[in-house]
Amino acid sequence: MKQPCLLFHGFTGGPYEVEPLARYLRDRDQLCDVPKLPWNGEMHHQLKSSHWEDWVRAAERQAERMALQYGTFDLVGFSMGGLLAAYLAVRYPVRKLVLLNTAVIYVSPGRLMEVIRDEWKQQGKLSLLKAKSTPISATWQFTRLVRHLKPELSQVRIPTFIAQSERDQVIHPQSARYIYSKLKGQRELHWHPKSNHLICLGDEASTLFRQVSAFLEKE
Repeated sequence: MKQPCLLFHGFTGGPYEVEPLARYLRDRDQLCDVPKLPWNGEMHHQLKSSHWEDWVRAAERQAERMALQYGTFDLVGFSMGGLLAAYLAVRYPVRKLVLLNTAVIYVSPGRLMEVIRDEWKQQGKLSLLKAKSTPISATWQFTRLVRHLKPELSQVRIPTFIAQSERDQVIHPQSARYIYSKLKGQRELHWHPKSNHLICLGDEASTLFRQVSAFLEKE
């Protein structure tokens, strides 16, 4: 029986960022849950007033729910969701951890905002005008979350899969090396030379999905 899997999207993103991986795992009989989290890109008013600690609490509520419902579970985190996933892996019964383009060393807050706008335009979900209204305060909270949760990586002792896009426009590829050096448990690092930040939506997604599935199925 495969472990249920909880998947976290990134800062100002949404479930669409990790849903293709969830579909792949579901096709292989793994139960997957991809919640829309409070740091998603559709709720500007919420982002404007939120604090990084609110995001940590929201992530913890998801982990508590999974633990109560299933006992142990696997956890996948993309970008900012990866850092929250690592934090939870130290405190909840997570069996295996998957970190995708995890936010540890980001390129710059300004570049981050440009990429967010581009992604929204590509998704066709929001007008450019709305995209430009992303609260600067929320970006500041994102940087604070990274600073506060980075030290948690050295507490992670469960098997961990790390994937990093070499063409990531948001997260510096050195993030993956940093994470690999800090983790205490068994871990593996996979590079994706042709992928940008949205690793689950790129040309190498099928390779990534096979790697993640093999990692989760490994005894």
